[in-house]
Amino acid sequence: MFTQIKTAASRSHTTFLQDLAGVGALVVMLVVALHLPTLV
Repeated sequence: MFTQIKTAASRSHTTFLQDLAGVGALVVMLVVALHLPTLV
């Protein structure tokens, strides 16, 4: 299992920053969505 994870991580090294930016965007959207009821 760890070998598969290591292999997948080494193959997706080029898209890691894009994936990290996507995760950051999802976190920001979640935080904004959770605070929307208090703003309205």
